[in-house]
Amino acid sequence: MIILDGKKLKQEILDELKEEVSNLLIKPKLVVIQVGDDPASDVYVKQKGKMAEYIGYNFEHIKLPSDILEEELLTLIDKLNDDKEVSGILVQMPLPSQINAKTVQNRVIASKDVDGLTDINTGKLVHNNDTLISCTPMGIVDLLKEYNISIKGKHVVIVGRSDLVGKPLINLFLNNDATVTVCHSKTNNLESITKLADILVVAIGNKEFVKADMVKDNAVVIDVGINRDNNKLYGDVDFSNVSKKSSYITPVPGGVGPMTVAELAKNVLKAYKINRH
Repeated sequence: MIILDGKKLKQEILDELKEEVSNLLIKPKLVVIQVGDDPASDVYVKQKGKMAEYIGYNFEHIKLPSDILEEELLTLIDKLNDDKEVSGILVQMPLPSQINAKTVQNRVIASKDVDGLTDINTGKLVHNNDTLISCTPMGIVDLLKEYNISIKGKHVVIVGRSDLVGKPLINLFLNNDATVTVCHSKTNNLESITKLADILVVAIGNKEFVKADMVKDNAVVIDVGINRDNNKLYGDVDFSNVSKKSSYITPVPGGVGPMTVAELAKNVLKAYKINRH
C-alpha cells in the first residue's frame, strides 16, 4: 500500500508557481470574501492567505457581518469583477441563510471564478473545454496522475454528489476516459457498488463510513472527508483497516486537503492570465 502524499505534491506545485510569479511585474491578486464567523472558514481563509503570501500573490480578505443583505454582497462582487487589479474572487462557503449561495457564486464573472463553481465554468467542464475547474476535484485527478495511476478505462465509483466535489469529479473522470458510477444517500446496495471500484472516491462528510468490507482488494481509495471529533481529524474512510486492502490511499489530513489549496493557487495564476488577454 502506497500513501498518496498531497502535502508533498502541494509544496512542489507552490514552489513552481512562486518561481513563475517572481518574474511577473504585476502580481496576481486573490480576494476572499467571508460572511460571518464560521470557525472552520476562519481556518480555510488563513490557509489561503498563507498560500498567497508564499507564492507572492497580493491577497485581500474581506470579512462581512453575518446579517449583511444579499444585495450588498452582490454589489461588492460587481465592484471586484470590474477591478482590473483583481485576478480571482472566492466567496467562502457556507453563507448565512438569507443569502442564496448559487446566486452569489454566479455573480462572480467566469474569468475570475477561481473556485470553478459558476454555471459557465461548470458547463465548460462538461463539454471538456479548458476552464477554471473546482479545486478539490482537480486536486484529486492531479494527485492520481502524479503517482502514475491510470484513469483511462478504470471503473471509478464516487460516493457523494455535491456541487463542490462529486458533480465536477464525474465530468473530470469522464474527460479522462474512466467509467463512472455515482452513489449517494439514496443509493440502494451501496456496498455492492463500492466493491466494484478500481478507484473509489468518498466525499460525504461521515466519519469512517467506508469500511474494509466495502472495498475490493488493491483498489485506489481517495478520501475527501474532513470530520472533526474531539479536536482530531477523521476521513470518511476507516483508514487503518481499508489501507490494508488498498494499493494506494490518501491520508486525512495530508491527502486531498493540501491539493485543494495547490489547485486554488494554480487557478489564481490561470485567472490572472485569462484576464490580462
